[in-house]
Amino acid sequence: MRQYLTLKDNWCFTKQEQNTVPTAVPGDWEIVSLPHTWNALDGQDGGSDYYRGKCWYVKELSIPEIPADTCIYLEFQAAASFCEVYVNGNKVTEHKGGYSRFRAEITDLLTENTNILAVAVDNSHHDDIYPQVADFTFYGGLYRDVNLIFVPKTHFSLDYFGAEGLTAESEITGENKALLKLYGYVSDAQEMDQVIFSVFNAEGTIVAEVCRPACEDASAELQLADLHLWNGVKDPYLYTVKAALVRHNELLDQVEVRHGFREFHVDPEKGFFLNGELMPLRGVSRHQDYLGMGNALTLEQHKQDAQLIKEVGANTIRLAHYQHSQDFYNLCDEMGFILWAEIPFISRMSEDPNGHQNCIQQMKELIYQNFNHSSICFWGISNEITIGANTPELVANLKELNSLAQTLDPSRLTVMAQLSSLPMDDEQNEITDVVSYNHYFGWYVGTIEDNEKWLDEFHASNPGRAIGISEYGCEGIITYHKDDAKAGDYSEEYQALYHEHMAKVIEERPWIWGTHIWNMFDFGCDARKEGGVAGRNNKGLMTLDRQVKKDSFYLYKAYWNAEPMVHICSKRYAKRHNDTISVKVYSNADEVSLFVNGEFFGKKEGHRVFVFENVPLGNGYTTVTAKTDCCTDTTAFEKVSEPFMPYQFAEDASETGVTNWFDNVDLNKERELTFKPGYYSIEDTAKELLEHKEASDILVNALSSLLGYNLKKSMLAVMGGNRLCDTASDLPADPEDTRKALAYINEKLQEIPKQ
Repeated sequence: MRQYLTLKDNWCFTKQEQNTVPTAVPGDWEIVSLPHTWNALDGQDGGSDYYRGKCWYVKELSIPEIPADTCIYLEFQAAASFCEVYVNGNKVTEHKGGYSRFRAEITDLLTENTNILAVAVDNSHHDDIYPQVADFTFYGGLYRDVNLIFVPKTHFSLDYFGAEGLTAESEITGENKALLKLYGYVSDAQEMDQVIFSVFNAEGTIVAEVCRPACEDASAELQLADLHLWNGVKDPYLYTVKAALVRHNELLDQVEVRHGFREFHVDPEKGFFLNGELMPLRGVSRHQDYLGMGNALTLEQHKQDAQLIKEVGANTIRLAHYQHSQDFYNLCDEMGFILWAEIPFISRMSEDPNGHQNCIQQMKELIYQNFNHSSICFWGISNEITIGANTPELVANLKELNSLAQTLDPSRLTVMAQLSSLPMDDEQNEITDVVSYNHYFGWYVGTIEDNEKWLDEFHASNPGRAIGISEYGCEGIITYHKDDAKAGDYSEEYQALYHEHMAKVIEERPWIWGTHIWNMFDFGCDARKEGGVAGRNNKGLMTLDRQVKKDSFYLYKAYWNAEPMVHICSKRYAKRHNDTISVKVYSNADEVSLFVNGEFFGKKEGHRVFVFENVPLGNGYTTVTAKTDCCTDTTAFEKVSEPFMPYQFAEDASETGVTNWFDNVDLNKERELTFKPGYYSIEDTAKELLEHKEASDILVNALSSLLGYNLKKSMLAVMGGNRLCDTASDLPADPEDTRKALAYINEKLQEIPKQ
C-alpha cells in the first residue's frame, strides 16, 4: 500500500554558493523546517532588493523498512522557481516553475547506508521561466511540503505532470442524474490486476462500484441517479471516488478524489449559471502570502483565509496569479467557492521561445493536477500580458494556450484578464470563452464613474461576449483618515467610498459574469512604496497579517453575506476636531437606528449604506451605537482641539510623475534617435532607469503624461526588465504621437551619462 512520509524538519539551508553538490550533511548551515522561504522578511520590507538567487537545502533521508519491489518517489508540492534535485550526488530531476507539483523516482539511487538529498532552488530571473515581471514578490524556497512516497512496483501513476493517477468527470443528464466517467492510470499493470472504482456519498455510504482490468488507461462509465448536486457556497456537497488496484486478494495501491456533480454556463446577456440557476459571481482575488512568513503558509493559515473569504460573503475567488496550494483548492471544494485558476503568464512575454514552452508546461501542470477540483470552473491563460507589448507573436501564443486548455479540459471555460487600456475590439477579446478586464478607474486613472460607462459600452457593443471585472480596487491604509476623502489620499474612507460605488454598480448589472476585488488581503510587493508603506500592495479588504478588517470588508459583508450584521465605519478615525460629524453605518438590514451617549439620535432606512449627518460630539469621548432589530455595534469618538496630523498622508512629490511634462515641448520637431554608448536611452530597462535619479524622473514624468495620470516611481518597478521602447509601444496614445514622444524622451535620456 502507498505510504507518505513528509520531510518537514532538520533541513540544512544556505545562501552561500557551492562549488560542488553536497554529499554530506553540512555542519555549519542554518537548520530550517518546511515550509520555508528565504524572502519571508526581505520580500515585504520594500526597496526592491529582496534576495533572488540560488540557495541550497540538504537533508539526510531516513528510509524505513519497506517491502521488496517498492518504488520510492520524491514529491515537491512546489519549489520557487527553478529547482535541481540530487540524491547522493546524482542529479534526479530539475523543474522550471515555482507553483506546481513535481515528482521523481529515486529508488535506484538509494543505498543501504546514509542517503543525502540536496536541493538547489533558484528564484533569480530566467528568460525561460514565468513569471517574468509582476507586481508581487517572487518568494524563493521550498515553501510547500516535500514528501517521500512509497508505492509497489505496480501503482497508480506518479509520473504524469504531477497528476493524481485518477480522474473523475461528470455530465448532468437529467434532474439529479449524471454520467460519471472514471479513469485510473496504472504503471506496470499485470494481466491479472484489477481496478475497482467505488463512489461514496458524503455520509460515507457506497452508492456505486465498477471493476475494470488494470492497464495504463483503465476507464469506466456509470449512470447515476438521485444525486445530491454540488451547489456552490449554498450547498457544496461532495462525493468521494476511490480507485483500488488489486492483485488476487491483495490491495496494491489506492487513490481517492472528491467530486461534486454540477453544471454551469455563462450567458453574455444574463451572467453565470450554476445548475440552471442564475448566480452572479461576486468575490475576491487572493495571493498566498502572510506578513513575516512570505508564501510559506501552513494548512491552518489556508483555512483562516478561506473562512475570512466566506465571512465577507464571496462566492468566487480568483487565485492570482499562479497555481495555489492543494490545501486551498481542497478547502474551496469543501466550501463551495467558484474558482478561476491561472498560470503566471503575466505582464510581459519573454522573447525566449523556451519561455513559451514553460507556459505550456505550467498550463498542463495546472490542469492535470487540478482537474478533480469541482470548485474550478475557469482556466486563466494570462493576466495584463500587454504591459510588455501587444504583438502578433503574443496573440499566437495566447491562441495556442487557449486551444491547449480547451483540448485538455473541454468541460471548463477559458478566460484571460486584460489590461484596462486594451481596446474593446482587440482580437485578444475573441480568444477565450469569456473575458474579464482589470479596471482601476477612480484610482489610477479617470473617475470612479468611468467604471459603469466602460462596462455599459462594452456590453452594448459586444452583446455576444460575456464580460467580467477581474480586478478592481484602491489602496486603503488604516492609518489615514479624511472627511473629504479623494483618490490618491490612501485613506480608509476613500477606499470605502470607492467600493460603495463599485458594489452598487456591480449589483445593478447581474450580466457581469464575475467580479473579483483586488485584493482580499494586502500582499507583499517589495518594489512598492505606496502611501508611505514600503514593500506591499495595500488594496486588500484586510491587512497582510489578517489582523484588521478594513471598513470596505464590512461593506461587502453587508452586500453579500445574509447573516445579519451592522458596522460603524471610521472607528480608527477616532480623534475629531469638529463639533458635529457624519457617522456612516453598513448593514444588511433595511433600517438602522443611531444612539449617541445612550440617547436615541435618529433612524434611517436604506440599502447597505446609512449616513447620519450632524451627529454632535461633546467634550472628551462621545459613545455612538448603531442598532438593527438583531445587531448592535458601538464605538467612541474623542473631540480634540486640532486635527490629528498622523491621519494625513503627506505625498513626496519627487516620487510622483506629472501629467503635463510635454506641455511646453514641440513634439513635431524631427528628432534623430541616437544611442551613444555610456548614456541612457529608451533601450534601457525600467530597472536601469529607476536606479538613476534624473533618469527615473524622466521615466515617471513621461509615462505619467502619456497615460494621463500620476504614476509613482515605485509603481514602475513592476516593469523590471522591460525596455522603455517596448513598453511605450503599447501605450493607449496615438502611435504617431507616442513615436514623437519617445524621440523626445530618448533625447533627454541621452544627456545623462551612466556612472
